[in-house]
Amino acid sequence: MVTKTIDTLEELVSVALQLGADQVTGWSRREKERAQATPTHRVNLDELKDLIRAGQDPLGEAFCRIRSPEMRRPLGQTYTPEAIVNSMVEWAADAGIPARVVDPGVGSGRYLLAAADRFPRARLVGVDVDPVATLVTRGNLAAAGLASRSQVIHMDYRELDIERVRGKTLYIGNPPYVRHHQIEPHWKRWLLETARLRGLSASGLAGLHVHFFLATATHGQPGDYGAFITSAEWLDVNYGSLVRELLLDSLGGQAVHVLEPTAVPFTDATTTGAITCFKIGSRPASLLLRRVARVQELGKLDGGRKLARARLLESSRWGPLTRVTPKLPEGYVELGELCRVHRGAVTGANNVWITHRGQTDLPESVLFPTVTKARELFMVGTELADANILRVVVDLPVELEVLDATERKAVDRFLRKAKRAGAAEGYIARTRRAWWSVGLRTAAPLLATYMARRPPAFVRNLANARHINIAHGIYPRQALTDLALRRIAEHLRVSVTVGQGRTYAGGLTKFEPKEMERLPVPAPDLLLVP
Repeated sequence: MVTKTIDTLEELVSVALQLGADQVTGWSRREKERAQATPTHRVNLDELKDLIRAGQDPLGEAFCRIRSPEMRRPLGQTYTPEAIVNSMVEWAADAGIPARVVDPGVGSGRYLLAAADRFPRARLVGVDVDPVATLVTRGNLAAAGLASRSQVIHMDYRELDIERVRGKTLYIGNPPYVRHHQIEPHWKRWLLETARLRGLSASGLAGLHVHFFLATATHGQPGDYGAFITSAEWLDVNYGSLVRELLLDSLGGQAVHVLEPTAVPFTDATTTGAITCFKIGSRPASLLLRRVARVQELGKLDGGRKLARARLLESSRWGPLTRVTPKLPEGYVELGELCRVHRGAVTGANNVWITHRGQTDLPESVLFPTVTKARELFMVGTELADANILRVVVDLPVELEVLDATERKAVDRFLRKAKRAGAAEGYIARTRRAWWSVGLRTAAPLLATYMARRPPAFVRNLANARHINIAHGIYPRQALTDLALRRIAEHLRVSVTVGQGRTYAGGLTKFEPKEMERLPVPAPDLLLVP
């Protein structure tokens, strides 16, 4: 192949110039300097043009061969396979006809070239911080006969001042994946401030793809739409909450299609990918979520499981919601439709905050009978009726001034000992509103274990015991009768198997809260049948 004769970046730039890169508007000073310093490297241009016009990307492939994945990593340059590009463009075609197509991390121009064929009247705009990438894109666009309706901008997408156009803009591409360690402090400040102006919070730990979602929400106008493929980690990590909030608000999320690593969504990285589709300005009532194991299953990105906005708002992790669940039997619903499942509080120092009543002089008002070991639930069977079998957790109020003088004296003595034991220094204590306040949840009517080498225990909590993070609390969304609660617990005890959880090395099976919410239970009308 002709590209095998391209062995350096200088030769690659030379070929792009010979293909007509100078015909595409928007040149930067650095691009001009690079072009002027590049000696001519002769190749078979006709063969290259034929390949480009046939939908191939010989220049992009040469770029990835010359610049190794390790060299491309600082700029997050990971190129997208053709099949994924085509699925995203087909979704865009079904969603509307754009007047303009913008690729915020254009690479070699794969998305613009595919979109140009599907949208023959659209203006094409590519943005990238790498002058070699922008020159390569210019060469590709010129070779494909698209120079007259194209513009390539050598700039950071976050700085882009994008002009208004009549009609819709399609934002499509593969935003660069760069971890927060490599993002400059002034850009982290940009993220925090830009999010704050939209009434949202952001984290300096966010990767660059999160910045690009926010920038798109800022650049876009109501009616614009788009599809990005990124790493899927924003679905579940804390810093990804900004993306999740944007999708449920002004960015107008439509669907998220998760690609397992087996699908190889990125040619030089084994990771889970996510294609996120959005329509700016809409406030979605629901999103489609799905997970695929092979690229061939993507199709036109029109499949998925519809999840209501309320369910997504209360979910701190969306990854589990993308997993396929068996079809529910007739007359059954997911537990999550009836109840929320919450893991218990983390004390941060069990040796300080967990004790027995007879081993402390603290007032009764700050001592709460609590399930602190999974075996306590396994031992009682179906009902926890006696709180005396449990230890207590010291849960002090945030405002200690509410205690009377005698109580305060005992609490102050306890806190001095707790401080000497290091209870104020741990991560959990430092992130609490007050280091001394564990913040136990209210008593849950049903309690469940979530990690063991056996199915979970589901126990009626007649003792009104609290629970820490070794158990889940099951809280009805609306009031349920005692009969309904008892039948839910009975059903779960006999129906749930270890196969419905995640099995880890050593045989432990774990049920995360959202996974437990997907367990099938009888619908409300069946729960009350005599």
